[in-house]
Amino acid sequence: CRCCAAGRRHSSILYSILRSQERAEPAGQAPRGCPCGSRRRVALRSPQVVCKAASAVLVKTLRFVQNVPCFQELPLEEQLLLVRSCWAPLLLLGLAQDRVPLETVESAEPSMLQRILTARRHGEHPQHGPHLPSAGEIQAIKGFLAKCWSLDISTKEYAYLKGTVLFNPDLPGLQCTQYIEGLQREAQQALNEHVRLIHRGDEARFAKLNVVLSLLRSTNANVIAELFFRPIIGVVNMDDMLLEMLCAKL
Repeated sequence: CRCCAAGRRHSSILYSILRSQERAEPAGQAPRGCPCGSRRRVALRSPQVVCKAASAVLVKTLRFVQNVPCFQELPLEEQLLLVRSCWAPLLLLGLAQDRVPLETVESAEPSMLQRILTARRHGEHPQHGPHLPSAGEIQAIKGFLAKCWSLDISTKEYAYLKGTVLFNPDLPGLQCTQYIEGLQREAQQALNEHVRLIHRGDEARFAKLNVVLSLLRSTNANVIAELFFRPIIGVVNMDDMLLEMLCAKL
């Protein structure tokens, strides 16, 4: 089949992921406290600045994905399914790699009247008005970024982490499951070999990087979209936007 043929032509993801990373680039733990506090609503301190940076990271992330040869060999339906499922964790990895700061302020949840007035002004339904992320959700994102920064993850390590996240064979609806599973396995093996070569004195580093991957499993794509994109572009259908970006030449 097409996927198996692609697998033979691209038997190793090591080189392609690194090259994709190069072409994509232009020339702590949460504190314990009252659980009620984690439900407080927060907003970005500088939404225009942070959202602009997040948009740039998303474009760079999609460029990275498009430049992975073995990803391009997949049918478009498979490509879109993979990207839809992992764009949010890939974005977080990109934000960590670019060290985008995330400063927030507490914000009161808007009343129903405020939602109605705001929704009418923007042509939205009141029930679909802005829903600010909670302090707990934001703290989880900050904790992930702090974990990545504390490890001082290299460009190559980020590339292999992205490859592991992108090629997820467990998604329902995939047809090229074995091929995608092989690509994910190769990305993990490449990461392990790189760590053993560069960090010979740190036997626990590979395990620490896998902790980073485990933190990404709880990523809520709706929270990411609400936090980083709604403040500047309003309500957006991420599936439609990803399809448009994936088919475009970024």
